[in-house]
Amino acid sequence: MGKTFLMAFALMLIIEGLLPFIAPGMWRETFRRIIQMKDGQIRFFGLTSMVVGVLLLLLSRA
Repeated sequence: MGKTFLMAFALMLIIEGLLPFIAPGMWRETFRRIIQMKDGQIRFFGLTSMVVGVLLLLLSRA
């Protein structure tokens, strides 16, 4: 389980790093927009991301 978690964490870091590496200007603008959002909006995006992740995990195990 520990090795799988480490691999998943490594993949997350790689995916998270793609946009700042490929298009730093777009990433900076996106970050500016996120800073201007209210907490509830950011939480909604976080919750949506987690739900989609759980659904993808469930689909991949089926």
